[in-house]
Amino acid sequence: MPDKKMLRSFVETRTQSLKIMVVGDVMLDKYYYGSVTRISPEAPVPINRITVQKETLGGAANVAHNLALLGAITSIGGYVGDDYHGQTLFDKFTARGIDFRGLVHNGAPTTTKLRIIGGHQQMLRLDFEESSPVAGQYAARLMSYIDQRIEEGLNAIILSDYNKGALTPELIRPTITAAHNAGIPVIIDPKGIDWAKYSGADYLTPNLREIQRILPFEIQNNDEDVVKAGHYAMEKFSLKNMIITRSEAGLSLITADNAVHIPTIAREVFDVSGAGDTVIAVTALALAGGLTPEDGAYLANIAAGVVVGKLGTYAVSRQELSQAIGEAE
Repeated sequence: MPDKKMLRSFVETRTQSLKIMVVGDVMLDKYYYGSVTRISPEAPVPINRITVQKETLGGAANVAHNLALLGAITSIGGYVGDDYHGQTLFDKFTARGIDFRGLVHNGAPTTTKLRIIGGHQQMLRLDFEESSPVAGQYAARLMSYIDQRIEEGLNAIILSDYNKGALTPELIRPTITAAHNAGIPVIIDPKGIDWAKYSGADYLTPNLREIQRILPFEIQNNDEDVVKAGHYAMEKFSLKNMIITRSEAGLSLITADNAVHIPTIAREVFDVSGAGDTVIAVTALALAGGLTPEDGAYLANIAAGVVVGKLGTYAVSRQELSQAIGEAE
């Protein structure tokens, strides 16, 4: 069992000095909450009387949000549109002290996901996006900013891939090379099946469904199968370590010569949205601050337990994480 007193001290006192950059698919999440009591007379559809509206940072922006609330000196890079949703993101980054100079206008709309919820049931989702890979002058501008931030000094870089076009092989590979030349770890949340573009990453943080997609064999959610899957991916794609999130089974840290399985924190689960963002944010924070990988995985698991107990995309604060550490068994 990790030293909980040490972990609480780390969260409460060390995170504020750590500089972490997030690069990836930046999104805005919009929620309309209401109640359904009748069917429309115009068409056979439920009428949802909206009572609450909420806009939150999503995708790579939610990773940055987690880091900022945990006290880290946070910067973000990616692509946004010159539109209302993009301005909303800028306003939220400003309010949270997140450096967003690395956001590039690329002519596409700001990726936005609008969810309509009746009671606790999601009824509809509307997506505003253009998911083609970004290249040319826009990618060059983003890479220039990444290089600038590395030169200024970072403790870790997170690549948050939602398969919306920001993280192309042409951006990922030079980012990993530049980071490693500067002694900076790179932690990646992967998407899709082209894991070759993540070659050389220090950590990948897939969930069980994501890693199953790249395997030539079926696995179950047990320790032996998860370790087998992790080692296969590490060898095939030249990855150094894996943290595999396993839903109700917790998460597994897999290194070249060791595996640690951390059971889930018992919570009433409302929504797993954003839990992966929290895991990668806390993992990067722990590694940046010099914690062992095992302590970092334990801390990430506690943070994810807080997030899944909330409805909608949620970022955990430093105070919440400190309290959750004290409550963890």
